Amino acid sequence: MRLRQLEYVTAVARFGSFRRAAEELHISQPALSETVRNLEREFGVSILDRHRSGATLSEAGRELLPYLLDVIEAVDRLKRAAGDQHKSSRIVRLGTVSAATAPILTMAMRSFRESHPKTQVEVVTAQQRDVQRALLDGSLDLGLVNYLSGDEISNEFTSTELLRGRPVVAIHPDDPLTASSRITADQLAAHPLVMMRAGYAMHRYLTTLLGEREPTFSYSTDGAEMGKLMVAEGLGAAVLPDYSVIGDPLETRGAIEYREIDDDTEIHLVLQRRRGASPGAAARDLNTIFKQKANEYAKTNNLEQPGIELSTRSK
Repeated sequence: MRLRQLEYVTAVARFGSFRRAAEELHISQPALSETVRNLEREFGVSILDRHRSGATLSEAGRELLPYLLDVIEAVDRLKRAAGDQHKSSRIVRLGTVSAATAPILTMAMRSFRESHPKTQVEVVTAQQRDVQRALLDGSLDLGLVNYLSGDEISNEFTSTELLRGRPVVAIHPDDPLTASSRITADQLAAHPLVMMRAGYAMHRYLTTLLGEREPTFSYSTDGAEMGKLMVAEGLGAAVLPDYSVIGDPLETRGAIEYREIDDDTEIHLVLQRRRGASPGAAARDLNTIFKQKANEYAKTNNLEQPGIELSTRSK
């Protein structure tokens, strides 16, 4: 039995004529008739009653018709699903908090484009709660987020730790803080700061670090990239993950520098997807590339290379 045979017999039943069905199907009438007879022989029943004025469904054919239509519709649904999957495989949606965008994101994007030149990657920058909400509702395939040491990770996600680093102070090369090898909370409180807005892990970290100390003067910005640009213009210092600063174009060309903070807090760059989700092949490949590039970046810059599943550290 072939799908074509089912389509042919239902077409004859619909038009009530082999001639009209053959015209509609763009085949010869003898070929149509032979195809239908082969199906009847396979089933062992006469599906059509043939007469001078045309053809109609036999009693057996009327009983079989709903099943024939179900098979045809099921195949159509399968084709549509395959088409949708193919279409979805041509775009990957990645959410990222701003502090995770450079340089690992650009490294991964460059490698992904080489292996998937026709696949579009839509990068959405948002706060962590918005990235995770979009992962859960299916509007994002993957998410790059930051966790501070001790944070709990929801078991709604499959989470892989890409990088483990420490918060650092990004400063202008002419900033007086460059004279210090490690920066204290008191120094930060007495210095103009470019702070991340509430909702970012680095805002939470800096607020905890300063405690009751009030910054002398601060700007507030929505993301690390703008923060680094403001630092490069000499407007203040920004507290960011070291993996957001080391290798950044502003750092490599000397527009900004960084110093360690006198604190032992760790920060983790984590790649997440919704637990139980079935990402397309392109999203799976991008997931693998992120892990590879994170290992390369960590090795080059002497950072820890965790690359481990964090799903057991869950609420």
